Amino acid sequence: MIKRLLFSLIKIFLFGMIILFQFDCAGPVRLIRTSKEDYWLGLHVLIDTKAAVDTLIREVPDLAGNGVNLLITEIDYNFEFQSHPELRGKGHITIEEIKSLLKVCRENNIVLVPEFQCLGHQSWEKETFPLLKHYPQFDETPNQFPDNAGIYCRSWCPQNTDVNPIVFDLLNELIVAFEATAFHVGMDEVFLIASDYCTLCKGKNPAELFAKAINDYYKFLYNHDVEMMMWGDRLIDTASTHYSLWEASANNTQAAINMIPKDIIICDWHYGNRSDYLSVPLFLQKGFRVLPASWNDITAFESLINYSLQFNSENLLGHLCTTWSSPVKNELSQFPNIKSAAKKLHRDILVKKNIAQ
Repeated sequence: MIKRLLFSLIKIFLFGMIILFQFDCAGPVRLIRTSKEDYWLGLHVLIDTKAAVDTLIREVPDLAGNGVNLLITEIDYNFEFQSHPELRGKGHITIEEIKSLLKVCRENNIVLVPEFQCLGHQSWEKETFPLLKHYPQFDETPNQFPDNAGIYCRSWCPQNTDVNPIVFDLLNELIVAFEATAFHVGMDEVFLIASDYCTLCKGKNPAELFAKAINDYYKFLYNHDVEMMMWGDRLIDTASTHYSLWEASANNTQAAINMIPKDIIICDWHYGNRSDYLSVPLFLQKGFRVLPASWNDITAFESLINYSLQFNSENLLGHLCTTWSSPVKNELSQFPNIKSAAKKLHRDILVKKNIAQ
C-alpha cells in the first residue's frame, strides 16, 4: 500500500516537472491587480443569438457605470464558424456582431472574454451539441445513453487525437473575432471521464486525463499569447472541502491541480451559503489567480465575497457574478449582486473618480 502511494506521488511530481519544462517561460499575464484596491468585477452571461448580443451592447454602458470591468461571454457553438460550418449552433452570431460588442466594451473600459465549453457540457437534456452530433466517434461514451437519458452532460474524449485540431480551429476563430487577450475554456461539472465505454480512456487515471486536457488547451492559448481561464470545481475534492459533487470532484479528477500551470485563472464558483469556502485559500496557496464566482442567492454571495476578501493576496482578483442566462433589457445592470460587489470591491468609488476626472 505504501509503495503504491509513493509511486503515485512520484508520478504526480514528474507530471508537474514535465509541465514546468514544457513551457520555457510563464504565459501572458494581464488580468492582475495593480494596487490594493484595484479589483476585477466580472459578469458572466450567455450569448446564443444576435438578439442577445444586441441587448448586451445596449447594457454595457450601464454595466460599466455599476463597476463592471470584465465581461465573460459564453458563446460556445453559437458563432458563424467558417472553418467548420457544420459545427454552427442555432445562434449564428457573426464576427461583425462580435466586433460591435468589442467596440462598446473598449469604449467603456471593459475587458471582453469569450468562453467555449471544452471537454464537458457537450449536451443539455435531450440535445447533443454540434461536435458530438457530427462526430459521434469523439464521444467519451459512444453509442451509450440514447437521448442523453441517465447522464448530466456528454464529454468528448481527451485522448482522441482528432478532436483538438477541430476544436482549436473553433477557438482560433473566436480569438480572432474577440481579439481576445484571455479565453475561458469552461471545464466545469465534467462527470464523464475515464469511461469504461471509451477504448482510449478506460482504466486511465481521471486526474491525469483531466490535466492532459487542461494542458492541451493551455498550450494552444499560450502559443496564441492568450491567457487561460477555467472553472475550478474539478480541481477540488468533495471529501476535504465538504462541497457538493457539483462544485467539487467526487470522480477523482482533483489531483490534476498539481499537474497544470499555475498562471491559469481559476473561476471558483459556489452558489450555496456556507461559513467557509476552503477552495479559495487552497487555490491561492497553490499559486493560482482566483476569481470567486456567485450566482443568484444574495446570502450565499455575501458569504462568499466576505470570506474571500479576508485573504490579503494580490492573486485574489475580485469577484465574478454569474447569470446563467442571456441578457435581458434593463435587467443586467440591476442584477442584485453587482452593486453590492462593486461596493465591497471599491469599484463604485473608482467609477465615481473616473467620472469626476
